[in-house]
Amino acid sequence: MDTVVRLTGVGGVDNLEVVQVPAEQPAPGMVRIRHAAVGVNFIDIYHRTGLYALSLPAVPGVEAAGVVEALGDGVTGFSIGDRVAYAGAPLGAYATARTLPAGRVIRLPDDIAFSTAAASMLKGLTAHMLLTRTYPVAAGTTLLVHAAAGGLGSMLVRWAKHLGATVIGTAGSAVKADVARAYGADHVIVGRNADLAAEVAALTGGIGVDYTIDGIGGDMLVRSLVCTRRFGTVASIGQAAGPIPPLAVEEIGPARSLARPSVMAYAADEATYRPAAAALFAAMRNGIVAEIGGEYPLGDAARAQADLEAGRTTGSLLLIP
Repeated sequence: MDTVVRLTGVGGVDNLEVVQVPAEQPAPGMVRIRHAAVGVNFIDIYHRTGLYALSLPAVPGVEAAGVVEALGDGVTGFSIGDRVAYAGAPLGAYATARTLPAGRVIRLPDDIAFSTAAASMLKGLTAHMLLTRTYPVAAGTTLLVHAAAGGLGSMLVRWAKHLGATVIGTAGSAVKADVARAYGADHVIVGRNADLAAEVAALTGGIGVDYTIDGIGGDMLVRSLVCTRRFGTVASIGQAAGPIPPLAVEEIGPARSLARPSVMAYAADEATYRPAAAALFAAMRNGIVAEIGGEYPLGDAARAQADLEAGRTTGSLLLIP
């Protein structure tokens, strides 16, 4: 039997239940993975709250790392006992073990720990997408990273600094601001009610940043647009603070670009997935990893999601089967 965390309805964390299910054997083309660590992400909360609709009941979770336990017919390139990781669809990572199409499985280098991979895969692919595809960040780029002390924020700050950029971060408290500075942020704007436009203007000589990455949502998107220079870009990648109010095209302004990239689509692209993962592993060796902010037993998935949703954590959260 395997233990899984199952989402039974839309709403609060009380819709997550821990159940035992028969162990699933891999069908042709599938790989069975015994999980060592499972990543917890805001997309898991979006699935639970119904922002991204699922057919219920469903097992959430989009990234994990572990060991190959069984192979379906026709699978080549893997052996039982191989260390592997994955990120993206199909869902089902909140489990002690699961089956997955072989094309979604990536061999994990021996020098990268299971916990590091599980904490960093989805966020690392997101960072790769945002810093190389959505906007090519390079030496001389100035960017604004919201929630710079979070799991994704930590990787964005480190990777952008590795590329030679100047990074302005935002943080909800002085403690989180210190964390963001430790990751390498050049400047940190503290407080949810800070005058972002004024502070960014002061830091950029009134020009604004070249690029803003906003995973906050709510009214932050409009505020982010104001912080971004003429012909700059804003990437809207989430809404941790709630839905984004309707936005008129005129509010974007004729001189800015607004992107709404999806890491799930990025990871689903076969031509992108493996090269991006290889770039991510190289970045990990340079210290560009998501810091682990907390580890929870698999059965405490509801508590992990509640802590993440309430902003009580920094870094990435893991479930340990």
